Amino acid sequence: MAELGAKWQGIKAVANVGFLFLLAAVFVSAERSLKLEDSTRHNTTIKKDEQSFVLTVVNFLWQSDQSGYKHVWPEMKFNWKIVVGTFVGFCGAAFGSVGGVGGGGIFVPMLTLIIGFDAKSATAISKCMIFGAAGSTVYYNLKLRHPTLEMPIIDYDLALLFQPMLMLGISIGVAFNVLFADWMVTVLLIILFIGTSTKAFFRGVETWKKETILKKEAAKRLESNGSDEVAYKALPGGPTNGTSKVSPSNEEREVSIMENVYWTELGLLCLVWVAFLALQIAKNNTHDCSTAYWVLNLLQVPVAVGVTLYEAIGLYRGNKVIESKGDIDTNWKVHQLILYCACGVLAGIVGGLLGLGGGFILGPLFLELGIPPQVSSATATFAMTFSSSMSVVEYYLLHRFPVPYALYFVAVATIAAFIGQHVVRRLITILGRASLIIFILAFTIFVSAISLGGVGISNMIGKIQRHEYMGFENLCTHSG
Repeated sequence: MAELGAKWQGIKAVANVGFLFLLAAVFVSAERSLKLEDSTRHNTTIKKDEQSFVLTVVNFLWQSDQSGYKHVWPEMKFNWKIVVGTFVGFCGAAFGSVGGVGGGGIFVPMLTLIIGFDAKSATAISKCMIFGAAGSTVYYNLKLRHPTLEMPIIDYDLALLFQPMLMLGISIGVAFNVLFADWMVTVLLIILFIGTSTKAFFRGVETWKKETILKKEAAKRLESNGSDEVAYKALPGGPTNGTSKVSPSNEEREVSIMENVYWTELGLLCLVWVAFLALQIAKNNTHDCSTAYWVLNLLQVPVAVGVTLYEAIGLYRGNKVIESKGDIDTNWKVHQLILYCACGVLAGIVGGLLGLGGGFILGPLFLELGIPPQVSSATATFAMTFSSSMSVVEYYLLHRFPVPYALYFVAVATIAAFIGQHVVRRLITILGRASLIIFILAFTIFVSAISLGGVGISNMIGKIQRHEYMGFENLCTHSG
């Protein structure tokens, strides 16, 4: 009996311990469950906050049924706005054509602040003005020769390397112009223009110093020879290695257009332009964002890349040369050619996006390649003629500008560019300072950065105050 009681006491003790363990387990489990639930709630709250922030950003940048763009086209009538706008546009075209940048950075603020267009319509009309100025400048330059070498002032091989990529970039830039919000364009513009204007200014200072040395050397020769006059000697683009044909005269010479044009290269450039034009017209007859629409867009890539590859392979193998540098034996590296082609695409994107000439990129880039200022300006403008005309066609098909206003300002820019070219070329001959072109280039880009940046920031602040939509536009449902 005692043995049975002992066993019972043992079982009771084990049962009590088991019950205590069970009770402890229940409490621990309950506590963990409560903690887990609190943690889950806390994590859920954090995730909801994070998702809310992400959704806020996404909704800010993209709402498929929203658009921040409404075109504003003022009535065309003679008043003080037209007079002031004409004067500013005239000056912009004159300076822009000389610098080889088109003048879009002055045209766009003039069209928005003075005439009263909205930013995107101003961008489209700016492209029309750039086309007028570039066409006038090219006509003026077609008869001119290189300042020191026996070749045209327009380097056709250089244009053939960059122009197809420039036109490809223009198509991308025009699409981005529809897609991007104004504040995004403003930020890109300020960063890009301040950098390029600074670079061009220092290049101008360097060229000015070289010209000063040449003028001093010429003055010493004058004293030693006892001659009555010293002719202006333009800076060569680079060493000639004794292989380039140096012009016997330092004066700006004119020859007939038939002798001065490289017809093979010009034919290829025109072929690219016609191909792009045909694709744009065909694309306009398709539904936005349909399969045919994207196929026609993508067909621009092989056209541009094919012609650029033809020129790039010729340069790499030595079958072709960039004569305007004055260095026939330049060994082109693959990475150099890829980089320059990428710069051509970038110039086109910037041009199409901001309504500017690709010369804002090409001008400083050509100077860095060692191209003389006169040739750099002439070649950049030549390439811009093709690209800007394509932009005009694209913007017209998108119904982005009123035709009467566009025709008027094209006429203003055309006349201004011709006069600007004539005056500045004469000044270069008289003063012996080709660096004037580089300083005009830097000045035009810097003024464009300040004016366009100021207008963009002002518009951005206004939209924030009015709580307007400031995100991406819908490319597939844009309205003109």
